[in-house]
Amino acid sequence: MNMIVAADKNWGIGRDGGLLTHLPGDLKYFKERTLGKVVVMGRKTLESLPGGRPLPGRTNIVLTANPFFEKEGCIVVRSMDQLREECAKYEPENVMLIGGAMVYNMLMEECDSLFITKIYEEFDADAFIKNADELEDYKVVWASEMQEENGIKYQFLEYKREK
Repeated sequence: MNMIVAADKNWGIGRDGGLLTHLPGDLKYFKERTLGKVVVMGRKTLESLPGGRPLPGRTNIVLTANPFFEKEGCIVVRSMDQLREECAKYEPENVMLIGGAMVYNMLMEECDSLFITKIYEEFDADAFIKNADELEDYKVVWASEMQEENGIKYQFLEYKREK
């Protein structure tokens, strides 16, 4: 399992159920990294997607404690055990956590790779993830050149768990 996320200087990832900022280059990177793969998300993340619909061209797994939640085009799981059982049906490198904060923080340290878009700005976030730079078992193995859009500098980083 892997995860992909954009985080600001304080490891903030969202505000009011949405992204912190609009970075077309990051959205393109997200699509390239997840297309044809399995994406795992919480219910609120699904509802924040355009039209509240699953992402096309991907297998969408939604984790929710809501016993009545169903969504066409999604595999709905209701526990961590169910989630792990469902994810085990796929190659680990093809499973990508895509949010939100609760899902990231529960599963981050089970991921082999963390694909993090590090945004070198501070935003008024209300959703945060653990600081990947402070995780003992992870090292940065790749960093893109610095990007800039809308006056915001950011960089794509890949952290790998050392086994």
